[in-house]
Amino acid sequence: MTTLTPFHIAFPVDDLAAARHFYGTVLGCPEGRSSDEWIDFDLFGHQIVAHLKPRDPNAAPAHRNPVDGHDVPVPHFGVVLQPADWDALAEKLKAAGVKFVIEPYTRFKGQVGEQSTMFFLDPAGNALEFKAFADMSQLFAK
Repeated sequence: MTTLTPFHIAFPVDDLAAARHFYGTVLGCPEGRSSDEWIDFDLFGHQIVAHLKPRDPNAAPAHRNPVDGHDVPVPHFGVVLQPADWDALAEKLKAAGVKFVIEPYTRFKGQVGEQSTMFFLDPAGNALEFKAFADMSQLFAK
């Protein structure tokens, strides 16, 4: 496996104060630069940027695709963590009262690509997935 470089993603939020609380306090992401229109966060070494965008009352609900018996929200983003870090994050989110779209569980149990996963929404409705592999060589295994 090659050394990974940080990715960057910009995503819409309809309330910067709520985003600051969720990403900064609940998820524990250090805050970087910000303005009245956006906030940079460090998500496990990756640069994510919450950009202010008014909520569209006519927007269609998030699309979902079936995966391992669950309806996975699309689009979504997140990070692959080490198992201990994933467990700690799951407990932190539960303690904070975060409502899961898909509760923390082991997906593809006993199969190629077995992984721990969980899905939840930020206050603006953006879907996040965090996962962990006991065997990181399974990340792209077929």
